[in-house]
Amino acid sequence: MLQSFKLFNNCNLVFSRSCSGYVSRTRYLMRLKEDDEACREALKFANVLLYHKLAPLLQKTRSGVCKVASFKTADLKQILEKVGKDKHFINESFLLGCTDKSEPQFSLEVGEVERSALEQECRGTFVDLRKAFFMITPSESALAAKGQALLRWHQTNGFCSATGQPTTRNQSGSFRVCQSSGITYYPKMSPVVIVLVSDGSRCLLARQAMFPPGMYSALSGFCDMGESVEEALHREVAEEVGLEVENLQYSGSQHWPFPQSSFMLACHATVNPNKTQVNIDKAELEDARWFTLEEITTALQNPPRNPREQPPVFWVPPSYAIANQLIREWANQQQLLRSTHRLK
Repeated sequence: MLQSFKLFNNCNLVFSRSCSGYVSRTRYLMRLKEDDEACREALKFANVLLYHKLAPLLQKTRSGVCKVASFKTADLKQILEKVGKDKHFINESFLLGCTDKSEPQFSLEVGEVERSALEQECRGTFVDLRKAFFMITPSESALAAKGQALLRWHQTNGFCSATGQPTTRNQSGSFRVCQSSGITYYPKMSPVVIVLVSDGSRCLLARQAMFPPGMYSALSGFCDMGESVEEALHREVAEEVGLEVENLQYSGSQHWPFPQSSFMLACHATVNPNKTQVNIDKAELEDARWFTLEEITTALQNPPRNPREQPPVFWVPPSYAIANQLIREWANQQQLLRSTHRLK
């Protein structure tokens, strides 16, 4: 049973030029999603993020820090013309949200354009999203991930699954419609449970063969049709490591763009400290083992800058990943318990 829920107030809000307050900003975004003409007008003064075959464009600031690049619509039209692309191509952009300065944000896939020429004109580099996560801030990671997920969804939903006929988008990209059947398709996320298992003094982390060398993470798996979060969590832990969960607690949620756009539901779980023998499903995992607080603390304090270049023997997912949040929460709780015990 879910024992507690956390409300997060650090979400990216959407602003209009003439309104303030959460309700006004939310309604403004809804208008842009539903009103094609309003969305076209917003695009005229928007900031546009570029992707080349789903890789976001990054730029370095004067201080050497990487950021997600964005361009004013007027500037981007000039850039597109310089690399041989019609300036009206910008109308293929999809609505993402707005900045805190009330400027609409869009994403645009420019994979048809020669990459090096575009990078030169934009003074940036297109970087694989997984690698980009290690180079940009968590807030920018969320924006880049949303942009990629929306672009990928449109690329893979160009035809109606019922009729096979082409689907057409609305201006904002918030849905696609089959003109033959009238079926409307909306961008979707697949629900995934991710759980950090503890026996009271240690936590269980695992790795798949596809993970970068040395990286361990929390257990995770897709929810089956008809399952609740609780049922999926119990099943995944039993399937992957042969353990039976006794208690669980909800921690938070996150959109994750891999492999196709997942909705991560994060929980903590405990098992009987007398029943901790791990039995790994080798078809799913390469390894799984228990880690002490000292091992976890060291990993959290020494994140790799680039795991592809001499990664640590053991490291955990980057700060943007909700798995990192679970691991930090567990470590903080263990430290609190130790401090309390010493005071007694």
